[in-house]
Amino acid sequence: MMDIGNLLLQGFATAGTPINLLWAFLGCALGTAIGVLPGIGPAVTVAMLLPITAQVEPTASMIFFAGIYYGAMYGGSTTSILLNTPGETGTMVTALEGFKMARNGQAGAALATSAIGSFVAGTIATVLVTLFAPLVANFAVRLGPPEYFMLMLLAFTTVSSVLGQSALRGMTALFIGLAIGLVGLDQITGQVRYTGGVPEFLDGIEVVLVAVGLFAVGECFYTAMYEGRSASDLNRMDRVHMTRSQWRRSWPAWLRGTAIGFPFGTLPAGGSEIPTFLSYATERKLSKYPEEFGTVGAIEGVAGPEAANNAAVTATLVPLLTLGIPTSVTAAILLSALQNYGINAGPQLFQTSSTLVWALIASLYIGNVMLLVLNLPLVGMWVKLLKIPRPPLYAGILIFATVGVYGMRQSSFDLFLMFGIGLMGVLSRRFDIPTAPVIVGMILGPLAEAQMRNALSIGEGHWRVFIDRPMSATLLAVVVAVLVLPRAMAALRRHRVR
Repeated sequence: MMDIGNLLLQGFATAGTPINLLWAFLGCALGTAIGVLPGIGPAVTVAMLLPITAQVEPTASMIFFAGIYYGAMYGGSTTSILLNTPGETGTMVTALEGFKMARNGQAGAALATSAIGSFVAGTIATVLVTLFAPLVANFAVRLGPPEYFMLMLLAFTTVSSVLGQSALRGMTALFIGLAIGLVGLDQITGQVRYTGGVPEFLDGIEVVLVAVGLFAVGECFYTAMYEGRSASDLNRMDRVHMTRSQWRRSWPAWLRGTAIGFPFGTLPAGGSEIPTFLSYATERKLSKYPEEFGTVGAIEGVAGPEAANNAAVTATLVPLLTLGIPTSVTAAILLSALQNYGINAGPQLFQTSSTLVWALIASLYIGNVMLLVLNLPLVGMWVKLLKIPRPPLYAGILIFATVGVYGMRQSSFDLFLMFGIGLMGVLSRRFDIPTAPVIVGMILGPLAEAQMRNALSIGEGHWRVFIDRPMSATLLAVVVAVLVLPRAMAALRRHRVR
């Protein structure tokens, strides 16, 4: 415990330098703005800004990206409450009660409980990351290639099964990502594979290019084609404050939401959507004012899900830093940013890049305070962003994405590929094919392949190596359960209905 305290103090010393504080502030401010603007999430923003990794040192850029990720969660609740348009998928549940509160003249109270709840949950979750991440890293050092391959297989199956309406569509997206990740030179034999004779593919396809194409360009194209003329009705905003009664009703919901959100964030189970829905259901069941749910808007229905959302977002750092496994789209792009610096996330990260890890954790404490200050007094300023017309906003995003991708290799081929992938992003949105498994498959695919080959060499070519080791066999059983149990339960329900 003393070691963790000393390392965290060193982290604060690094994160507290003027330049790193400036990067943290820029990240938090940009993240809040991105969260407020409907349809532009942190994944799009971090993907577009990944080219800065060529110019900015690792600690500063990771603090900046973490600020964007965090800030978007704070800002996303503003559009949910005032516009009934979630800025992020994690704030979908906030819209259920928050928008009704705003319609009933309680927009200020809903915005206050979401901002303070985000701060409370984020701070508690950051303390838990500080305490548990080193312990998980120490345990992970003892895992071998068979266990790592099974962990990655678990990440593949859970992310593909949980996201989207159909497990088949999720698996299709995953295999597209795995296929893209295999293009280029074989990392062990050096053989050329799946390039189709195109010399630009020899170095592989950049994660940045695919992420920007799928998220930023795809979002712009989709909005232009299907949502360009839709207008939203903005609720009026009153003073951002809560009454004593609303404080009493909010704080237990914040704590319950944090308790639900943090464990889900550490699991490769597809982000913060599940814990926010669970938190909403819990608050509805426990509330002393059930008649307010779905009518005038219940403040617990805003407080709990917002806390669960922020706790889950913070908890994604545990598997990302300790195992190198991303549990959300933005976490996958953060992993790509680390790889751009030649830094491999995993149990050794706490030894090889200790300064970066602890500065990043310390920056979360600092970012939480910055975001509370940015969101409570200045919420009126963020609301003005909602008045920006969509055509110039999305045109600006397209220009930024084009300049960023072209700047990586000065290749016009990359631009054509990016716009082609953007059209694939439009089709994904149109036919409800989740895009997160594409990025997860693309980043983790080559790593999983290397771990599988290492495991087979340990087992002298026998696949039994995955069953002989207890931890590996347990993870394999969990993977099978994730794939089989939901279908078995659905079949049983259909049988009962008949």
